[in-house]
Amino acid sequence: MNPVRHLEEAGDGGLADLIKGTDIFYSLFCGACIFMMQCGFAMLCAGSIRQKNVKNIMLKNILDACGGAIGFWAVGFGVAYEPGAFIGTSGGRFFLNDYGNYIDFFFQFTFAATAATIVAGTVAERCKMVAYLCYSLFLTGFVYPVVVHAIWNGDGFLSAFAENPVRGVGMIDFAGSGVVHMTGGATALIAAIILGPRIGRFYDEEGNPLDKPHSFPPHSVALQVLGTFILWFGWYGFNPGSTLAISPAGYGDVAALCAVTTTLAAASGAVSAMFTDTLLGFLKEGETEYDLSMCMNGCLAGLVGITAGCSVVEPWAAAIIGVIAGIIYVFASKLLVLLKIDDAVDAIPVHFFNGAWGCIATGLFAAPRHTALAYGATNCGLFYSNGNLLVNEILGVGFVLLWVTAVMTPFFIVLNMLGMFRVDPLEEKVGLDISHHKGAAYDLSEPNKEDVELYVSTHGKDHSA
Repeated sequence: MNPVRHLEEAGDGGLADLIKGTDIFYSLFCGACIFMMQCGFAMLCAGSIRQKNVKNIMLKNILDACGGAIGFWAVGFGVAYEPGAFIGTSGGRFFLNDYGNYIDFFFQFTFAATAATIVAGTVAERCKMVAYLCYSLFLTGFVYPVVVHAIWNGDGFLSAFAENPVRGVGMIDFAGSGVVHMTGGATALIAAIILGPRIGRFYDEEGNPLDKPHSFPPHSVALQVLGTFILWFGWYGFNPGSTLAISPAGYGDVAALCAVTTTLAAASGAVSAMFTDTLLGFLKEGETEYDLSMCMNGCLAGLVGITAGCSVVEPWAAAIIGVIAGIIYVFASKLLVLLKIDDAVDAIPVHFFNGAWGCIATGLFAAPRHTALAYGATNCGLFYSNGNLLVNEILGVGFVLLWVTAVMTPFFIVLNMLGMFRVDPLEEKVGLDISHHKGAAYDLSEPNKEDVELYVSTHGKDHSA
């Protein structure tokens, strides 16, 4: 088939179909990039924990995607985007019963799944599988969609897309620093507090505080780095893809700006976090060391920090946002240790603290020419105009924190009271792979000693040492 000839014969209708198809493909590709982030989270989490729990964390990451798909399809999509004052109450988006815009559901599902998977690493090595599946369904079916409704639905009280947005501009959170990352990060924080630390992290066998917190080294640095790069790649779907189309005038420029600001914030965050940690270590120990984990998580912190304002800040501002995000990550990570809150992969400093920072940074750095193009709003950041946008961003951060705390705290407490949240201490000690998943992830057994000796005697080569 000749597509040019077909388009000419179809006339204007064919051109409209082509434009529509281009926008669908754009969202499909960006959504696939975002879904690929599930693999990034899985690799990062698997590499960051001990070898005896790899199967468990892998399965939880798969169940995140599965539970997220079911919960968001059944209830979450409708709660988030149907009309309503606080939540969507009725319409075709529930169960996709009478809603034909399938690409809309697919793209928004990938965001919901991202919010759900943030918690996986935080509660790793000690959380029961049933609790995790319950949480994944509840978060994607109700908790996260309410936040979406408030900020991204035109009926939401903080929405920048409302007919009369609050303070003339609403809350700008272009791709979800607050909506996605802070929601997932706040849930992770509450879960970590109620679940408690891993055995041996802060307390000994008798429950006495350790003089110095015990660190559990990652079992695979290679998987950690692979996961970080996959996540960075996925963010190019996450942020530029949030234009939701590419054909309308100006949308390509917005997407291109998002790609640039995303890149600069990630790079700045990685360098900032690593050298901040290096400086603190030098001042304390007198030695210069470079921590790979700080570099990787600093990169992710910069990505989270730029997500809200990626479409409305200048490139130089993105670099500054990334630098500050890296510093926030380092000190937030140390704060959790000081408070004896055990986060196995440091997801809380990355997503919760820098999700909040990303929203606040937007209220400071949003530039007039970019807000006018992306939102049609000239009321911009504090450094350019008045403080209306900054006030809205702070209100949004407060709303996310209060909503998630109010709903998820009793949810996790009930799970804990029912004995459904934490695994048995002995199961935790031997590892969840053996106690829950029919054996270890890796076969580390050595070849039969007699066979090795026979090989050496017959071949005259000994490489067994």
